[in-house]
Amino acid sequence: MFGMSMSVGIDLGTANVLVYVKGKGIVLREPSVVALDKDNDKILAIGAEAKEMIGRTPGNIVAIRPLRDGVIANYEMTEAMIRHFLEKVIGRSFLFRPKVMICVPTGVNDVEKRAVQEAADQAGSKRTELIEEPIAAALGAGIDISEPMGSMVIDIGGGTCDVAVISLGGIVCGESLRVAGDKFDSDIETYIKKEYNLMIGERTSEEIKIKVGAAYIGARREIISVRGRDIISGLPKIINVTSDEIAKALQDSVQNIIMCVKSVLERTPPELAADIMDHGIVLTGGGSMLYGLADLIRRETNIPTMLADDPLSCVAIGTGKAIEFSKKL
Repeated sequence: MFGMSMSVGIDLGTANVLVYVKGKGIVLREPSVVALDKDNDKILAIGAEAKEMIGRTPGNIVAIRPLRDGVIANYEMTEAMIRHFLEKVIGRSFLFRPKVMICVPTGVNDVEKRAVQEAADQAGSKRTELIEEPIAAALGAGIDISEPMGSMVIDIGGGTCDVAVISLGGIVCGESLRVAGDKFDSDIETYIKKEYNLMIGERTSEEIKIKVGAAYIGARREIISVRGRDIISGLPKIINVTSDEIAKALQDSVQNIIMCVKSVLERTPPELAADIMDHGIVLTGGGSMLYGLADLIRRETNIPTMLADDPLSCVAIGTGKAIEFSKKL
């Protein structure tokens, strides 16, 4: 058994859910997907199993992503998902209900926050606290946020990009954009449809992003062969796509992120801006792994920019640390 009180940190992401258990580290990392039978509204699978079904299921089975743009799009599904992952981590017998810390994007309003808290309480949490994503990301990246010193974190997840300047354990100024990994995927899908009359699915566009994606033209020289369905003939077709084409496809979204970073820098108090010049900008989250993005931000802001050690896990690790920190915060 886990002893009297167990603390769990949940990074409730648009693309993935990570669960951190105090003393054990990250114990679960699964896609935020629920597979549902439309005919009787029965949940068939949650997580990795459900993701396998995306784009591959008979008509009556739909794969739903309960979180869109970092907020709850489907309350019942979110609650079922949190419950499923908590049970997976703790076991069914909630003899001792866990204390749960959940991470939310900066931009969420009170109604959305309450929905997350209620979903966790319904799913069996004893007490649910929320932490803002950039603070969790900073903690997870190893930044000491309790110091009176400015740090800048850019957390690009599946649904949101959170840019924040943090000092003394709080966000001094920040902005949240609904442009992130998912938007990159749909940019690629749209581009390939427009340029090649080829329909591709979510999984294919994600694979293209990872294998040949780039933040700017000339960042890398890769080619990938892509299979999809020709819109005109309706038949399967294979094409080759280069990194530069994908950089072109992502241009607007990447520019939006750069503009957001600049706008937060413009609002940063001068003393903190000086700290950021010294210590640089830290990138976290899966979307920040887009090839060449750190270089581009460095070029555009003249501030050293680095990718955190384990960008995908930063927020979850930070959410876990925040449980131990919450007395200080």
